[in-house]
Amino acid sequence: MNKSELIEGIATKAGVTRAVAATALDATLETITEALAAGDQIALVGFGTFKVSERAARTGKNPATGEALDIPASKVAKFTAGKALKDAVNK
Repeated sequence: MNKSELIEGIATKAGVTRAVAATALDATLETITEALAAGDQIALVGFGTFKVSERAARTGKNPATGEALDIPASKVAKFTAGKALKDAVNK
């Protein structure tokens, strides 16, 4: 499913226009992004949790040359599925 298909699904289930659904989806994604950028965690009970995790610096290998290279530490967004979502997927 891509973004336009998701917007169509939201519009159909919520009984709103595609434009309203697109605005709502964009606002939701922007809010989640801003919260994660601020280091916050977003918990949607039953659906899952978005959080920021830290990756330590490490040494990697260039696959083309085999040369060792340093990979700097970074922050990554992670999503952990909640019980209701896990149950729905494994149904």
